[in-house]
Amino acid sequence: MNLQQDIHHTEGDIELFNKNILERLTLPHVEGLLLRPLRSTDYDKGFLELLAQLTEVGKVNKEQFLNRFQSMKNTGIYYIIVIEDVNNTKVIGSATLISEQKFIHNCALRGRLEDVVVNNNYRGKHLGKLLVNVILQLARYLHCYKISLDCRDNLIPFYESLGFKREPNNANSLNIRFSNENTAEQSHL
Repeated sequence: MNLQQDIHHTEGDIELFNKNILERLTLPHVEGLLLRPLRSTDYDKGFLELLAQLTEVGKVNKEQFLNRFQSMKNTGIYYIIVIEDVNNTKVIGSATLISEQKFIHNCALRGRLEDVVVNNNYRGKHLGKLLVNVILQLARYLHCYKISLDCRDNLIPFYESLGFKREPNNANSLNIRFSNENTAEQSHL
């Protein structure tokens, strides 16, 4: 995968973050696939359908997608990378790095790995591993002091194989899930 093969990029596309950052990383070449930042046009390339293979997405229309995209872009802390199959121009993989600004560790950045997903039809080709490794490189490039994630129990061995560790006395993840009463309503952000 390299960024030079990007023949489907049109002038109206807006990238979530500057693709030049990815050019500074070591990206493997995989024939027919393109690794790149999420684009404003990915609504039409199956991005939300891909996320639906991971979790509930809801009924997000194009306007909502574009508003959320712009909001995420404006914060400058979201790095969503996607893998596009250049043969059918569909988004077939994605992962997110959120860089959380901290006061601790000399005002450092803490990375959060989120929403790692590969299309069911492309699984078994090590694309999930590729996505996570690119996110790890990106976190190092941004000088995050650590990166963490939440995952299902059955995925712990996968993430441990990529270097993640359960820290002694700090391997807890606690959540409060709010009722689904207002899921049809868009957030106030």
